[in-house]
Amino acid sequence: MTTYGHGGDVNSFAAHCGCEVSEVCDLSSNINFITPSVDFSGVLLNAYPSYGELTEALARHYRVKCDEMELFNGGSSAIFSLMRFFDHPTCTIYSPAYLEYKKAATLYGKKIALIDRFESMDAEVEENSLVVFVNPSTPDGQYYGIETLMKRWMARDCTILIDESFLEFCGGESATRYLQTYDKLYVLKSQTKFYGCAGVRVGIVLSSCENIAALKTKEPLWKISALDGHFLITALADEPFRVRSHALNAEAKTYLKTILDNSPLFEEVFESDANFFLVRLASISAKAFQEKLLPYRIMVRDCSNFDFLDERTVRIAVKELEALKRFEGALCSLE
Repeated sequence: MTTYGHGGDVNSFAAHCGCEVSEVCDLSSNINFITPSVDFSGVLLNAYPSYGELTEALARHYRVKCDEMELFNGGSSAIFSLMRFFDHPTCTIYSPAYLEYKKAATLYGKKIALIDRFESMDAEVEENSLVVFVNPSTPDGQYYGIETLMKRWMARDCTILIDESFLEFCGGESATRYLQTYDKLYVLKSQTKFYGCAGVRVGIVLSSCENIAALKTKEPLWKISALDGHFLITALADEPFRVRSHALNAEAKTYLKTILDNSPLFEEVFESDANFFLVRLASISAKAFQEKLLPYRIMVRDCSNFDFLDERTVRIAVKELEALKRFEGALCSLE
């Protein structure tokens, strides 16, 4: 079987299964299953996009200044731009982590040092190096209090990149509180995850005014479309969406956790503060599990390609109750 490493490749999966995309139950993609309602009819497409309104909306939302922010065409685009921008020879990545960090660091010639989050959180980092920390983490979804880590990194004069793409799912405290006290901190926030808009590409990087000004000199003037900007401006102002999203995700997450805990197919269910769970299968590999789910047209994420994870690890996303009940039925048939 072809594996779909990133998750969410429903078109290839449907083609492989010989079914319609609408028939696929995608539990591999960690995108919010609740989306804001956005009317695009008034968006001007014959003019260059202007980012003033979007920047102001984001600055209000994250409680930063407009000149402490740079926009990107999605979180992945920001990662590659930052790796090109940073001149540090060594990049330390607390892993497992989103694999684009390792890919981008390698592309720009950095020596990669990996720290196992599960076993070696107290490991020393190289002085004046670049440190990458994803919080909440992926693919396990754990939120970390980073006070001790921040002190350690600052004492080593590290440049710190913290990815908070899943923070809005858990309500944990943001690292942006350190922006005024440490000038080598960058905070990345993908807007794709919480706002359920994989097809809308907006990511932002927050840092000091001086750092953002330097970053802007390396970036093109226009990076996101008027449609992207309009979507996010509308979504940020939609407080009922936010309330509904948190409520429905909490309900669905509780339901999924019960399914996973009660199934003998899983040896371990990792605690998660995000909208997905990492599980370790009891007796078969992730690829074999994917094969068994094929007749049910259900996708899950094989996590064996993440650092420090083995071939029996799978990520399963929180989705609407109907999808989770379908997954539950498939598991019962496989037990």
